[in-house]
Amino acid sequence: MDSKELFLTDHMDDLRKRLIITAAAFCIFFLLGFIYVEDIYQWFVRNLEFKLIVLGPSDIIWIYVMLAGLIALIGTIPVLSLEIWLFIKPGLKPKERKYALMYVPALFILFILGLAFGYFVILPTIFDFLVGLSGDLVLIHFTVEKYFQFIMNITLPFGFLFELPVVVLFLTSLGIVNPNILKKMRKYAYFVLGIIATVISPPDFLSEILVLIPLLFLYEISIILSKLVFRKNAVKAKEAELRG
Repeated sequence: MDSKELFLTDHMDDLRKRLIITAAAFCIFFLLGFIYVEDIYQWFVRNLEFKLIVLGPSDIIWIYVMLAGLIALIGTIPVLSLEIWLFIKPGLKPKERKYALMYVPALFILFILGLAFGYFVILPTIFDFLVGLSGDLVLIHFTVEKYFQFIMNITLPFGFLFELPVVVLFLTSLGIVNPNILKKMRKYAYFVLGIIATVISPPDFLSEILVLIPLLFLYEISIILSKLVFRKNAVKAKEAELRG
């Protein structure tokens, strides 16, 4: 076995180890979520003025699996971030390691902030608007499955989309993207974000606008941050050139 094959084998063994650790963390958090699922459920429905209903025995199992899976996802993200960092660390230059180590915790923090923003800001606005449309025309009953699917569809995308500024910062630090590229791609990015807003929001114009505005704001923030990092890197490069 030559050195290249040996390196590839070691690399795959390390990847397998990282995947096993991440999967184990997911299972542990899933078990914890399953144990405390009643408390988690009561927290989510604490402000509802009506009882949720189930249409069959399988829906009860679905509640446990869905809520435990949500806790497992949130709890596993920092573990996954750490394992990704440890996996790519040997192949990074010192400068790249410094940037990656700084951005990995930020990814988790922004994910939590995105979930919080979606749940506490966007969700109540859309939910109250949609419920208000019914007026006294219908008697409102929500199934557990429909209600929690609605929550997930609104909050989870914001968790991932809030990480956009950090991803852009990291790519700018490595010289892969720059603010000029982001500006040129603005109209295409707006189009994609518009599609995302349409997909994750209920089918009414107001809800789509309420979801789209924060997404566009995140993109513009990403451009501003990219510009700051790009200028800083340019100054450093110029200083290094003068010293050389």
